Amino acid sequence: MLDVRRMLVLRAVVSSGSMTAAAEQLGYTPSAVSQQVAVLEKEAGIALLERLGRGVRPTEAGRVLIGYTDTISHTIAEAQTALADLRAGRTGRLAIRYFSSVGSTLVAPAVARVRRDHPGVRIDLRLGDQHDPIAEVEQGGADLAVVIRPDSASRPGVRLTHLIDDPLLAVLPADHPLAARRTLDLADLAGDPWIRTEPPGPCLDILTAACASAGFTPDFVATGEDYATALGFIAAGLGVGLLPRLALPTRHHPGTTVRPVHHPTPTRSLHLATREAALVEPAVRTALAALQAAAGAHA
Repeated sequence: MLDVRRMLVLRAVVSSGSMTAAAEQLGYTPSAVSQQVAVLEKEAGIALLERLGRGVRPTEAGRVLIGYTDTISHTIAEAQTALADLRAGRTGRLAIRYFSSVGSTLVAPAVARVRRDHPGVRIDLRLGDQHDPIAEVEQGGADLAVVIRPDSASRPGVRLTHLIDDPLLAVLPADHPLAARRTLDLADLAGDPWIRTEPPGPCLDILTAACASAGFTPDFVATGEDYATALGFIAAGLGVGLLPRLALPTRHHPGTTVRPVHHPTPTRSLHLATREAALVEPAVRTALAALQAAAGAHA
């Protein structure tokens, strides 16, 4: 197999016209250059240089090999440039997985910062699977994922960073008998019909576990698995519900009242799952810091 370093030595010999000149150019001794060329000729199985007075010139085989050397050198230079761009965060790909209730509040400002600081990085932004988005990070399909941390979330090679504790708030029809209260005990809503605001998964588990702790099982009479529909159902008087604070619009849906609940206060703990190996990439570090900053602004 041909050695690329010896091919570069051959090119230096041909371009400079002699073993001695190539040695000075490369910082080798003339004997070391001669030895490298001899080994390369042995690898090639054919003579690559011929003597010309005090200098040398390439044989036809030497000219062919130097042509490939030029191509290889150009490719190596391109690879070095590409790696330098990746190290500096000028190019690359950043894959982020999230769920809808943090899209506008946490993910959008973070992605805007990444695009500003790393305009050449391609961003792969998709709604993820709430049941096990950490697996996609672990397997390399995503660099970052906003997750509701399960008890068994620890995975080899995946770092979990706490972002924010997001309480679930009670959303009532505006004319609900309890709407005038500033805060509610969760048990106060035990007898109401409920709108199921979440699909099966961690958020629904948090909701039902809190209700069980308060001594009841919610009577779900309708399902509005997107929050806009759930708010519409509640505003129409079909029932009450719990929605994450981050999921609620700045101006609440007309016809609804939002109140904090206690005893217990159902809360989802949001974490950022990051592949440890990806943390060397500037865009990943920027996204991590930006998501933390966005969470801090909503804390």
